[in-house]
Amino acid sequence: MDGPQYHADLRAHRHHRGIGFGRNEPLQRPGPTSAHVRADRSISGARHGIYHAPGAHRRCAESLTCDIRTAAELLGRHIEEICERTGSREVDIVGHSLGGLIARYYVQRLGGDLRVRTLVTLGTPHSGTAVVPLANAHPIVRQMRPGSPVIEELSRPAPGCRTHFVSFWSDLDHLMEPLETACVDHPDLITQNVQVSGIGHLALPVHPAVATGIRQALDTPRPEARPATRAGGLTVA
Repeated sequence: MDGPQYHADLRAHRHHRGIGFGRNEPLQRPGPTSAHVRADRSISGARHGIYHAPGAHRRCAESLTCDIRTAAELLGRHIEEICERTGSREVDIVGHSLGGLIARYYVQRLGGDLRVRTLVTLGTPHSGTAVVPLANAHPIVRQMRPGSPVIEELSRPAPGCRTHFVSFWSDLDHLMEPLETACVDHPDLITQNVQVSGIGHLALPVHPAVATGIRQALDTPRPEARPATRAGGLTVA
């Protein structure tokens, strides 16, 4: 098994308020672990085009060879580039699997809450996952295990963190062990955990019902307090 893949398109949308997955295709064909940034809240209110950071895919892959922390620093630099290009004060991030963990580390440990209004995660092992198929020796896989130094850092106090976290977790996600590890459980964070049914790990970013839930989350004003956890918010037969 090759090392984990990380796919990052950092972009600002001009007309549509949705999120882009893949290179130029909204909510289609994401990489196995994805993080995507939307910047459409500008200082001036001017419209923005779609921006792609040259070399982002190659540099993210290189940085992910060993360390989530390094990848989070790189994500932060790309976000600053996007804000400079678009004139935006804040961005929204959608992260799938490992991409969500990288984005959370940036927000919670590197001061990214000053830039990130809403972070949506899909099938992200927030508390670590015991599922490590054929790659237990890989450094970044070890960082995703329960009790790893990175997971322990994310459990530390984060007073005043301003980002709104929305996590989608599925009862059919076989890469999350236990399943609830895909929920954000932290007393200092503004969180909303949304359970979906009958959707596998790789299908989370492309399922129409989840896509609708993502758009709703991004169009909702940032709450000032922790909302109640939503269980069974989406159901798929």
